[in-house]
Amino acid sequence: MKVQKLVEIIGADFYTGVPDSQLKALCNYLMAAYGIDPAHHIIAANEGNCTALAAGYHLATGKVPVVYMQNSGEGNIINPVASLLNDKVYAIPVVFIVGWRGEPGIHDEPQHIYQGEVTVRLLEDMGIQPFVIGKDTTDEEVEAAMEAFRSILAAGKDVAFVIRKGALTDAPKVEYRNENRMVREEIIQHIVKASGEDPIISTTGKASRELFETRVANGQSHKYDFLTVGSMGHSSSIALGVALNKPGQRVWCVDGDGAVLMHMGSMAVLGANRPGNLIHVVINNGAHETVGGMPTVAGSIDLVAIARACGYPNAVCVDSFEDLDRELMAARERHELSLIEVKCSIGAREDLGRPTTSALENKNSFMEYLKTL
Repeated sequence: MKVQKLVEIIGADFYTGVPDSQLKALCNYLMAAYGIDPAHHIIAANEGNCTALAAGYHLATGKVPVVYMQNSGEGNIINPVASLLNDKVYAIPVVFIVGWRGEPGIHDEPQHIYQGEVTVRLLEDMGIQPFVIGKDTTDEEVEAAMEAFRSILAAGKDVAFVIRKGALTDAPKVEYRNENRMVREEIIQHIVKASGEDPIISTTGKASRELFETRVANGQSHKYDFLTVGSMGHSSSIALGVALNKPGQRVWCVDGDGAVLMHMGSMAVLGANRPGNLIHVVINNGAHETVGGMPTVAGSIDLVAIARACGYPNAVCVDSFEDLDRELMAARERHELSLIEVKCSIGAREDLGRPTTSALENKNSFMEYLKTL
């Protein structure tokens, strides 16, 4: 169905969420209609964040908000749904729009397979009434579903539209760009050169795909890298777990701005533990590029100041390859926890591939390599 028709049927005037490629039509529609506007549309750091934000909107206005997200974000909403929204607690009505990655029978990446299997069941277990929209779902069917939802929402309960692949159409064209010059794939190539045979934990999305292809281009083994293909926002915590248990080995984390924002508390834990063998590189393009390029707030915050406040003894920001190479080598030599924020452009190769090894193969080869260190 046309995305504008879905918005009209729902009839809400406030949306908040975390962008998803399955919901790109909706995300582009909201960006074209509102941009980032506190009165109508806010992109949050994580799905729990936007659920609580929606609750605040309802408390202040009495209106029903909409929260959009990929189904991978269902885990992040369990606590606020169960202990804040639920009708046994505050009875706060919310309409969720959930992109259904990994739907059974539809080919998808490994991190989406199990999540796809349990997507609808999780919603039902949380007391959220779902309605699935596919390519063949008519406007009249969605209107009828929304009409039934209104009595559920009036009772202080929550509902969800689950969006199948390709179900939403007629997205407006929105260009996402910034003024940064450095290209992420080239940044990763410089990190790989500096890291040598050190283990790297890389974040969700295109960064891991580019790391995989950099190893292929260099004729190198993939054993050095743990590709965090799912679990967005947790790669730095994985890296911390590795670094603390391999204290004699330097460990690198290649992170992204959207991922850092999603679970920023991990930076405080990193700073408190101060592993001298961990180098945290945050590639910041101010965008959720892997799912379409919608903006994050990282373009307007000071990650270096945040890192220092969290206890990182070393934190710098670079915007040129000359400065990047200098700071990578300095971090290698100082044996202290370091953060390097790298300002990055938006964009990737059209022919960027995906890892050709399975997640389990990746884990096993990485663990075997760590045993040798």
